[in-house]
Amino acid sequence: MASRVDTHFWFLLGVAAFFTTLIAGLIVYFMVKYRRRSDDEVPGIVHGSLALEAGWSIIPFLITLVVFFWGASIYVTLARPPDDATQVNVVGRQWMWKVQHMDGRREINELHVAVGRPVRLVLTSEDVIHSFFIPAFRVKMDAVPGIYTQLWFEPTKVGTYHLFCAEYCGTLHAGMIGRIVVMEPDEFQRWLSGPAPGAAAGLPVALAGEQVFQEQGCGSCHRADAARAPNLAGLFGSTVRLADGSTVTADAAYVRESILRPAAKVVANYEPIMPTYQGILSEESVMQLIEYVKTLGAPAGGQP
Repeated sequence: MASRVDTHFWFLLGVAAFFTTLIAGLIVYFMVKYRRRSDDEVPGIVHGSLALEAGWSIIPFLITLVVFFWGASIYVTLARPPDDATQVNVVGRQWMWKVQHMDGRREINELHVAVGRPVRLVLTSEDVIHSFFIPAFRVKMDAVPGIYTQLWFEPTKVGTYHLFCAEYCGTLHAGMIGRIVVMEPDEFQRWLSGPAPGAAAGLPVALAGEQVFQEQGCGSCHRADAARAPNLAGLFGSTVRLADGSTVTADAAYVRESILRPAAKVVANYEPIMPTYQGILSEESVMQLIEYVKTLGAPAGGQP
C-alpha cells in the first residue's frame, strides 16, 4: 500500500504547491499592476464575473471530490485485510510490543514475516493507548485497552524496517521501538520452526487457549450437557440472543467482554452467575481463549 499512499500524498502536495504559488503570484502581480500611483487617484468600478466566481468555486470542489474518493478507496483497502492474511496477535504495554504467531512463536519488539504474504495484526493494550507504526509500510494503528483493533500489510521487499510507538505512552515512550524483519518464504519457515535468538517457542495459540480453558475450570460449566452456561460449540460468528431480548454477533469483542465482564451481556435463559476474570487473565490469555473458541465448530447460526 505504500506506493498508493505516497501517490496520494504527492498529489495533495502538488495541488497545495500549485495553488499556493498561483495565489501568491497573483497577489504580487495585482499589488504592482493596480497600485495607487498618486494621492488623488480614484479607483475604477470593478464589475463582477459570474464565470470567474463559478470557476473558483467549481474547480476546487471537483478537486476535493477527487481527493475524498481517492483517499476513501485507500482507507477501505487498508481497513479490510485479505481473507488469506496470516494473523499475528500483538499486545502493547509500557514499554514493549509482545508478539505471538498463531503457531505459538513469541517475540518482543520484533516481528518476523515472509515477503509477499499479507499479514493481519490483531492489536490491544494492557495499560495505556499505544500506536503500532511501521513508517516504511505506511501503516499505523492504535492499540487500545479493552478493545481489539487491526491493521494489515503485505511486505514486498526483504529487509529490516523500523517499528515505533507513535502515541505518547509514558516516560519511556521514546524507547518503545522495534523492528520488522521481512524474510524469504523458505527462510521464514525455517525461522518459524527452529530456534531463534530473541524469540520463544510455545503452544499454538488455540492449544494454549484450550489449556487456559481447562486450567480455569471453564469446562465445568460450558459443557454440551451443562445447563448452567451456554455451550460454546459453534458459538463464534453466530447470533446470540440476550436476556433483554436483543441480539449480538459472537465476535472477538463479544467473547472478550463475556470473559472479563460477563454480566454486561447475559445470554437469554441463563443466570448471570459467571465470575469475572478481569485481573486474573492476561491479554495474551484472553486472545488465546478467543482463538480456542473459534475452533469449537463452525458458526451454527441462531442461539448456541
